[in-house]
Amino acid sequence: MNNLIKEKMQRHNNSLSKYACLDEQAIYFKAKKEDIRSNYFHDCDKILYALSFIRYMDKTQVFSFNESDHITKRMLHVQYVSKIARTIGRALALNEDLIEAIALGHDLGHTPFGHVGEKILSDLSLKHGEGYFNHNIQSVRMLMNVENYGNGLNVSMQVLDGIMCHNGEFAIDKIEPDYNKTKENFISEYSASYQSADTKELKAMSLEGCVVRISDMIAYLGRDLEDAYRMKLIKKEDISANIVSVLGDNNSAIVNTIILDIINNSIDKPYLKLSKDVYQAIVELKNFNYENIYLKANSKEQIEKYQEMFEKLFNKYLKDVEENNQESLIYSSFLNNMSLEYKNCNSKERIVIDYIGGMTDDYFIKQYNKIK
Repeated sequence: MNNLIKEKMQRHNNSLSKYACLDEQAIYFKAKKEDIRSNYFHDCDKILYALSFIRYMDKTQVFSFNESDHITKRMLHVQYVSKIARTIGRALALNEDLIEAIALGHDLGHTPFGHVGEKILSDLSLKHGEGYFNHNIQSVRMLMNVENYGNGLNVSMQVLDGIMCHNGEFAIDKIEPDYNKTKENFISEYSASYQSADTKELKAMSLEGCVVRISDMIAYLGRDLEDAYRMKLIKKEDISANIVSVLGDNNSAIVNTIILDIINNSIDKPYLKLSKDVYQAIVELKNFNYENIYLKANSKEQIEKYQEMFEKLFNKYLKDVEENNQESLIYSSFLNNMSLEYKNCNSKERIVIDYIGGMTDDYFIKQYNKIK
């Protein structure tokens, strides 16, 4: 490769903070071919062209079965996270390519119907001896074991680790990375996560990973309010004066306030920090959203219907795999395209989980209607 081109493609490394994760530090599980693109820049492209990335466009963020074109879908949320995280990253002189790759890939493992679907599929996974289903862990699995027809995409460990550790509420006012995490630590944490219902305690190995984690929350706090306004679930007057006085009552004000607070309190530090007032307002707003939006986004009848749908599809596809029913959609749409290694190294139950977990909302409904 022309050295001048290589230098130009990686010139951003020359102005980064001493706490940034450099491209030369990237760790891969398989040999990587030399490319004109720097390591994390190349990781971004791998994720951008992944099939599971394309399926973001028809996956629920919070509200399912809504006719409005202005209610957030998973694809839009991912873009918001990426933009917010890169804004913070640029101000703190961190590696924006690594941030973007983590942000773009952080929700690849989300199920149909958002967190409701995730909980139902996790219950089915436990019932069939496959451990807990956590969307952040499934996102890593998609990139390591499912994408590229079961061969994986050879994305750097720093990106995989940031994706794995993005899940969690900002329950403290300070996020610190685990700078000493090794490849063995990552594999151990990833494997242990299948036995844990809660992966919020995982700490990213890079400050860039920490930025994506907090940006995930920033991206949905205000935007979910805006969606709830449109759905007429809440009114601006319902939000307490304490929250409004610190953060505001709309997405623009909330995003701007939190981003500036993080930047001002985190410059030239090996961690991310929030001021006391902003942190307390965030906690209060999160509690408000939970009580007034997330608990009301799906009725009891809807959730029961989702459960029936997931169970019917799961049992049908598991039976088809057990009986080697080549006429089944799990073969024609999924298994027939997968590598021998994938077919031989995964249980029948895990294969069904991968297939259902990767579905879009519409595809899931169509398959349910076909077998019903």
